Amino acid sequence: MPHPLHFFSHLRRDYKYGGAPHKPILLLAILELVRKGEISNNRIAITPELVLEFKSIWSRLVVTPHIPNFALPFYHMKSEPFWKLVTYSGIVIPVTSSNSIRSLNALKESVAFAELDANVFALMQDPIQLAVMEEALLDQYFQETKEQFHSLKPDLFTELETQILREDALVYKKRINELKETLSKEEFEEEIFVRGGMFKREVPKIYGYQCAISEMRIESSTNAQMIDACHLIPFALSKDDTITNGIALSPNLHRAYDRGLITITENYLVKVSGAISENDSPYSLGQFDGKQILLPANPDYYPSVENLKWHHRECFVAS
Repeated sequence: MPHPLHFFSHLRRDYKYGGAPHKPILLLAILELVRKGEISNNRIAITPELVLEFKSIWSRLVVTPHIPNFALPFYHMKSEPFWKLVTYSGIVIPVTSSNSIRSLNALKESVAFAELDANVFALMQDPIQLAVMEEALLDQYFQETKEQFHSLKPDLFTELETQILREDALVYKKRINELKETLSKEEFEEEIFVRGGMFKREVPKIYGYQCAISEMRIESSTNAQMIDACHLIPFALSKDDTITNGIALSPNLHRAYDRGLITITENYLVKVSGAISENDSPYSLGQFDGKQILLPANPDYYPSVENLKWHHRECFVAS
């Protein structure tokens, strides 16, 4: 197979406004996450981190009127010899009449991952080769703005992290509503995906990767996450990804909470529904009735009492 530089310099692109920047931006984002160790094999998953890196690099390099739609290059890169889309079994990728991907959600629901050519990925793991590929992409497609790539960049990760950890819930909800009004449908969908990913990342972290009820903690060398970030009030209703609308729970307790089989009182005590019956098991819900939950070290991150009351009132199945 020819060297990646050959393929990277001959990307198939739409040439409106001087050439679509989407594919080279996606490749630069992948190179950056390989450098950071966040991509460790040639199966490229659709993750909030990759979408956020794509947007961050776009904000520094692209000055044309193109829309920063992440789903487009991830799908259309299939026309390149080094990129193969792997779909879920029996699923057909839904496309528009112009043979483009419908949305990020459509992409995530049908595509398991993109498989990058193994030889290309092997070269990316060499820091010298990675830097060569990066510079080649910048020289080929971003000659006028490439200096911005290495300049002080807007830290979108820190900006979103601050909003999730520090922002008042009402301010955050207002921000989400404003974004919905100002962004395109595709951009807003990607924005919510990234913010949801940040929420899922930050909530378990502040609980020390322990379930707040069972105190279960599992760590693995593969970075597999066994603790969920649970919204106290579902995001669809609250538009609230701030930390006080979250709690870290194991998957079974997360499900029980969402279904109203357990709730948490304003005193941070677990209450188990009288509507359930269960056998004598070390995994029973009943053992947690009246238990004080594990709370974050920082009181500012405690679950919102108002949100806990909402769940008890609107979701909890008392008997």
